[in-house]
Amino acid sequence: MTGAGPGGTADPGSVAVAGLGLVGGSLARLLHARGVEVTGFDATAATRAAAREAGLRVVDDLAALCDQEPDVLVLAVPLRAMRAVTTEVARHVRGATVVTDVGSVKGAVRDAVRAAGLEARYVGAHPMAGTEHSGFDASDPDLLDGASWAVTVDPSTSADAFAVVLRLVTGPLGGTVHVVTDDVHDESTALISHVPHVLATELLGVVADAPVRDVALGLAAGSFRDATRVGRTDPRRTEAMVTENAAWVASALRVVVRDLERLVRALESNAPIGEFFDRPDAVRALLAEQDGARAPEHVALDEAGDWRDRLTALGAQGRVAVGVEDGAVAVR
Repeated sequence: MTGAGPGGTADPGSVAVAGLGLVGGSLARLLHARGVEVTGFDATAATRAAAREAGLRVVDDLAALCDQEPDVLVLAVPLRAMRAVTTEVARHVRGATVVTDVGSVKGAVRDAVRAAGLEARYVGAHPMAGTEHSGFDASDPDLLDGASWAVTVDPSTSADAFAVVLRLVTGPLGGTVHVVTDDVHDESTALISHVPHVLATELLGVVADAPVRDVALGLAAGSFRDATRVGRTDPRRTEAMVTENAAWVASALRVVVRDLERLVRALESNAPIGEFFDRPDAVRALLAEQDGARAPEHVALDEAGDWRDRLTALGAQGRVAVGVEDGAVAVR
């Protein structure tokens, strides 16, 4: 580890990024800008060339990436490629390298990591940032600067590996961390990411099938733009994301379908519909609140202790980790 970064935490000595698309490319660019030693790899030759042109150090295969023996190896590949990539990484990774990822589904990634034999090295991570665009050309260091992250733990998670990932996120990346279990992450992201992608796609589909499509699109303004932005992303990426989190997405969509069917029946029968529009008032109030000052709580990363349970309990309350020093995590 080298000098202190934002938040007073130590920066990682070196980071390798496998996959240089929107998120992986943004991550590599930000780390490079912050002076962290970073090496990238992408399976596409054109992407590797573009990353080199942008000033990044890039190798031509996963074996060479692992040979760097980085402090942290970030898997930023598409979810559908995760099993193949983790299997290949397991063949080459060595030393004390910690493996993490940026996938929007955690249970499926942990299954792949476990099957590859990488579980002892692994800490799950997911930055809550993105755009409707994809590829290295769309990457931007500002995308992840100061982002909110989820970092997931289970009984196998090493305290040392967890601290390495937390230092990376709260240090040079300047982020904050919700420490949660895989299930809490996947249920939460189904609600605030995956289902919105489905609904945005459906709204685009409804317009696509309408006889007044061209007029409707000509009249579309802010509400349509904001409601459909994520529906304009690569449909295969969205399909993979939803499929990998199928159980939680399906459960949430059943609630959506139930509520919309009730609204339809009320509209068709001229019944009151105020309850439908008033139901989110509690969330509206929470979104309008400003975070108040809160003294940080410190959780010691004692390998034999209950730090995982304590941190995930705080994470489930919406509390965020802001750094790790002297073997303890600061949570506010």
